[in-house]
Amino acid sequence: MQKTIILAENRDNPGMRSKLSALRAGGKIPAVIYGQEKKPLSVIVDEKEFCAMIKGGANVVLTIKHPGGEDTVVIKDRQRHPLTERWTHVDFHRISLTEKIKVKVPVKIVGESYGVKVQTGLVEHTMRELHVLCLPNDIPKEIELDITELHIGQSLRVKDVKPGKTELLDDANQIVVSVTAPKEEKVEEPVAGAVAGAVAGAAAGAEPEVIAKGKKEEGEDGAKPAAGAKPEQKKGDSKK
Repeated sequence: MQKTIILAENRDNPGMRSKLSALRAGGKIPAVIYGQEKKPLSVIVDEKEFCAMIKGGANVVLTIKHPGGEDTVVIKDRQRHPLTERWTHVDFHRISLTEKIKVKVPVKIVGESYGVKVQTGLVEHTMRELHVLCLPNDIPKEIELDITELHIGQSLRVKDVKPGKTELLDDANQIVVSVTAPKEEKVEEPVAGAVAGAVAGAAAGAEPEVIAKGKKEEGEDGAKPAAGAKPEQKKGDSKK
């Protein structure tokens, strides 16, 4: 594991917002060193130096030198500005090179799976980091996972990972990566009721049947009276 040295300066008035803004504008990052039952120390580090240091990964063991001496540390937490993406704060945690520590290590997928190449499946990378326990100098930059032999429906779990000198802390049955079948696009079929309604609507819109001229419905003038019915008397024809 590569060891890197970084210089730090003491930071006065650590809680002043205006002071922090001025430091960041000047290319400095506010930071805190804590752990190992020692008093926390507020410091500042150079932004460019810090960015160059973490290019190889965040799990780097550092010797941080400051006016009060030096500490062996790892990066416990770091924060970025949501818009500029510049680092705004770093937490350094003191460690002992002879004691194991818990860290998160990124998972790197290597190879092209059979399920993707031949069966046109899809890779689902579920766990992108694994929690491990190891000595500081044994922290891997990343954990590689070969998926070449994976077919559709198959997966690799935590128990399939080769951790090297590290001890895996995640549940052994958790799926890290899997290959699934592509989802088929379903064509929606018209609902039977909608089809029936459309047919009924078309029928309702058809032209009505025309009644032939000269024919009249029963009861209209000129219609033949029913058998045995008396003829209707006209007004003024009453018997004397």
